[in-house]
Amino acid sequence: MITILFTHPWHGSFNKAILDTVTAKLDKENKQYQVIDLVKDNFNPVMQEADLRLYSAGKAADPLVDKYQKMLKESDEVIFIYPMWWGMMPADLKGFFDKVLLVNFSHNYENGWTPLLTNIKRTLVFTTSQSPTANYKNFVEEVFLKTMLYPVGFQNGEWINCEGTSHGTNENRLEFLKKVEETV
Repeated sequence: MITILFTHPWHGSFNKAILDTVTAKLDKENKQYQVIDLVKDNFNPVMQEADLRLYSAGKAADPLVDKYQKMLKESDEVIFIYPMWWGMMPADLKGFFDKVLLVNFSHNYENGWTPLLTNIKRTLVFTTSQSPTANYKNFVEEVFLKTMLYPVGFQNGEWINCEGTSHGTNENRLEFLKKVEETV
């Protein structure tokens, strides 16, 4: 199963066009997928006192956490689609990691740090930005992939960014969508 984790508040955005390209390709190939749309789900990324009270036990107060954990456990591939804002991911995606990647779900400490999401064999990251891709290389490759995802078991990460999204040419965006389709 492929899980697509999408976040963008405007469903007329180029990020939504990327999502549509991904799902069209998967439909064409009859591949099973599921979409986590943090905005449509009204996911609250803010860690509340009730969440923190359960955090050390690897539990959550938010029922969406259980849903998302089940989806990730069923996945052998995860595709992230999000805009780069202020040099990193949107706040709701960061909150997803804070609230969903809990001890005894994504990792444990039984024999030192042990990743538990080793079922995820491929990780694709599609981002958009106005600034040059090089500006985000450290964040996506060193922080997002190597520090956040790989330690909990995600594998084989590949990142592709569309720079100049808002003020660039339509040709640039269309070429990027072709690249997305080829990559999926």
